[in-house]
Amino acid sequence: MNHSRTPILDALLKHKSNKPFPYHVPGHKGGLVFTGQGRMEFKSILSLDVTELAGLDDLHAPEGPIQEAQMLLADLYQSRESYFLVNGTTVGNIAMIMAVCQEGDTVLVQRNCHKSILHGLMLANAKPVFLTPSFEEEWGVAGGADSSTVEHALSLYPEARAVILTYPNYYGMGKGISPIINLAHEKGIPVLVDEAHGAHFKLGSPFLNSSLDEGADIVVHSAHKTLPAMTMGSYLHVNSQLVDSEKVRFYLQMLQSSSPSYPIMASLDLARAYLASFSDDDKISLMEEIGHFREQLRGLPGLKVLQSGGLDPLKVTIRADHGVSGFELQKILENKGIFTELADTKNVLLVMPLLKAGMYFPFSETVEKIRKAMQDILPKATAENGKGIFGYGPSHPVSILELSYSEMKEKRKKPVPLKASSGLISAEMVTPYPPGVPLLMAGELITQKKVKHLEELYAKGSRFHGGSLLDSGKILAFE
Repeated sequence: MNHSRTPILDALLKHKSNKPFPYHVPGHKGGLVFTGQGRMEFKSILSLDVTELAGLDDLHAPEGPIQEAQMLLADLYQSRESYFLVNGTTVGNIAMIMAVCQEGDTVLVQRNCHKSILHGLMLANAKPVFLTPSFEEEWGVAGGADSSTVEHALSLYPEARAVILTYPNYYGMGKGISPIINLAHEKGIPVLVDEAHGAHFKLGSPFLNSSLDEGADIVVHSAHKTLPAMTMGSYLHVNSQLVDSEKVRFYLQMLQSSSPSYPIMASLDLARAYLASFSDDDKISLMEEIGHFREQLRGLPGLKVLQSGGLDPLKVTIRADHGVSGFELQKILENKGIFTELADTKNVLLVMPLLKAGMYFPFSETVEKIRKAMQDILPKATAENGKGIFGYGPSHPVSILELSYSEMKEKRKKPVPLKASSGLISAEMVTPYPPGVPLLMAGELITQKKVKHLEELYAKGSRFHGGSLLDSGKILAFE
């Protein structure tokens, strides 16, 4: 197929060239009705922000340019079917779970998953069995699930209907998941993968293996994370006969907006064309640029660049010496105009651009700004750069919730002091964001380890989804 084509953008530009009179939604009428403030900044995009008009197709019943664009996407990723998502990977994660899982189904799910996976399980009213991930000691973060853990879980729960994995983790660390996929497929169990940060893995080495190439049955990509797509633009790929494609389409139609954004869809189409045109020379040039950037960072006094096997080159994680937390380092960098993807108690994550040869990015200027930022850091007499606290799961390989999602609906909630909550059952999901990995799940036992980790994150300035009572030192628990 001709991957230089961009059917959605072509259709939008053709429509615009006809100088139509817009007696339809949206209310800005192609930019004719708009406030003076921001008019110039929005002008070009508003002319493409239209609705399902003649010649522009319909995301929920495609038969024209959107259908062609999705066929090009499937051809690039070599999937059975691929779909554009305008509500982010969140909607893809929920849709794939709803399409595969029925009420009461047992599902094996990686413990350090994104909260949208848990929301999908709640909506499906499934029974999650959590797989404890590996722990990366030097980094102080949770990694991926081991095949031995999955094998153990399948022996305990042979009735499992699906395995849900997150690959890679937010920091770009990912082990090959084909052994897990093979284990599941031997029992006819589909594997669903949240590969939000791996849309570019299709390029092959030196990037990590794509879970599609390793045999995963459904994969969701956040195209906007590493490809040049607009925020909320994602892909969903169906890759095997173990998945009912009709159900996937039904839930995508149910969960996605009935007024999908044409600018987002066009950007998804353009991102696909960009990825398809990425050459080996482009990869060589990109690796040289990132390698040089990492080398310059390693040469800065007081700064450490973390390294690991099985690491996505587009993720660079740094850490300051002298007991300076990741949150503090992030704020210091922001004061110099460098805005990073996330910080945790120890690390700061930078996401690299997927540059082609000859493209400019301010790497040298960034190094100089970081050099100046490091001069603002004073040594601190603390031991914060120790092993840290692993707060994402119990020590045993598998665990379940104390209450089912149905039981939780019938229980009353009460606020309790966080310091006195150990031993109670959490009535809310508390998620440091980013990375969006729940520290506490609704329905699970609150442990002293989790209380300690939560207190540490709060004290260091982490932002949370959930935990609305943390400012008053409390948390919601079931009575």
